[in-house]
Amino acid sequence: MIQAILVFNNHGKPRLVRFYQRFPEEIQQQIVRETFHLVLKRDDNICNFLEGGSLIGGSDYKLIYRHYATLYFVFCVDSSESELGILDLIQVFVETLDKCFENVCELDLIFHMDKVHYILQEVVMGGMVLETNMNEIVAQMEAQNRLEKSENFPMTLHLSTR
Repeated sequence: MIQAILVFNNHGKPRLVRFYQRFPEEIQQQIVRETFHLVLKRDDNICNFLEGGSLIGGSDYKLIYRHYATLYFVFCVDSSESELGILDLIQVFVETLDKCFENVCELDLIFHMDKVHYILQEVVMGGMVLETNMNEIVAQMEAQNRLEKSENFPMTLHLSTR
């Protein structure tokens, strides 16, 4: 099961934080900091799996991550998850973000947080993987965008006639 999904930049600033296990806010912040330091000190030429930090369960949990440009995508999982499966899931998530935002960057995560969370919920909910087909995720995102536009159109028309 996926325990947490963390996305942070090269300076350790969290850009997406989703915990599927309840932790107090201060512990969540410590987990993000500890995870960043564990991942940052690793060389780019070594594998993308490591034991979870002391705050998130130690050797019972694994941190699986990918580094893209200025962002680290880190999934904290328990021992029942496949490392290679999670690496593929990270790739699907990033490619889906890429398709939805046309070359996703850190600013897209900052200014379109609602869409990023929607995409993440299409992929993972409650720590369980829901969808891995990128085309299906993009189709759901496009349907959501059409729904939002259709709901906003009458309201903007009504407001502009006053």
